[in-house]
Amino acid sequence: MTVSNILLSGVVGSTAYGLAHAGSDVDRLGIFAAPTEELHGLHTPKESHVSTAPDRTLHEAAKWCRLALGGNPTVMELVWLPDELYEVRTPLGDELRDIRTTLLGSRRVRDAYLGYATQQFRKLHNRGDRTPTEHTTRRIAKHARHLKRLCTQGYELYAEGRLTIRVDDPESYRRFGEQVAADPEAALPLLRGFEEKFADTPSVLPEQPDERAAEAWLRRVRRHFYTESTTPA
Repeated sequence: MTVSNILLSGVVGSTAYGLAHAGSDVDRLGIFAAPTEELHGLHTPKESHVSTAPDRTLHEAAKWCRLALGGNPTVMELVWLPDELYEVRTPLGDELRDIRTTLLGSRRVRDAYLGYATQQFRKLHNRGDRTPTEHTTRRIAKHARHLKRLCTQGYELYAEGRLTIRVDDPESYRRFGEQVAADPEAALPLLRGFEEKFADTPSVLPEQPDERAAEAWLRRVRRHFYTESTTPA
C-alpha cells in the first residue's frame, strides 16, 4: 500500500501497550492528507486505507478528526504515543499533537471507552459459551486484557486529561486475561467498578470537545496540499 502525504504515523496496539508476545502482530496507524484539489470532484478519494502483512491503517485527515472528536479510543492513541514509537512525524502532525487535549470531551470519552470495553466483555462472554479450545481461550484472554486497558486508559483520560499508552505492570494484565479465560464472569466486577468510578468522578475535561481547533488545523492542511489544477476546462 502506497499512500502519499502522510502527516503522522506510528506503532500502536499491543506493542505500544507493552503487552506484545512472541508472534504478536505489529499494528501501525497513521493520518494522511488527500490532495485538496481531489476533494472538489465528483468522486472523492478514499478516506481510509487498510492493509495486512504489515498491519497498517491510514485515515484521511478529516476522517481522523471526526473519529477523534467522537472519542474513538483507537485513533486517539496516535497523538499520545511515546516519541520512540513514531515512524513519521511532520510539522502538521506535530501541530495536531499540540491540540490533542482540545479534541476531548468528557461525555464522549466516557461513552466511547466504556462502550468499547463493554464490546470486549460481550466478545469474551460469547466465546466463553463455546466448547473451550486453545484458540478460544487465547481470544478470551486477549479480550479481557483489552477490556482492562480500555477502562484504565479511558478513566485516566476522563479524570486527568492525559493518556498513558504503555500500561503499568503488564504482567497484571496477563494474569487478568488468564483469570477471565478460566471464568469469563470474572471480568464483570472490573467493568462495573469502572462504570461506578466514571459516575463518581468529576472530569477535568469540558463536556464537549472544541471543534474549532480541529477545524482550523484541517483548513491549514487543506491549504498546504492545495495545488491549482492546470487541466483545461
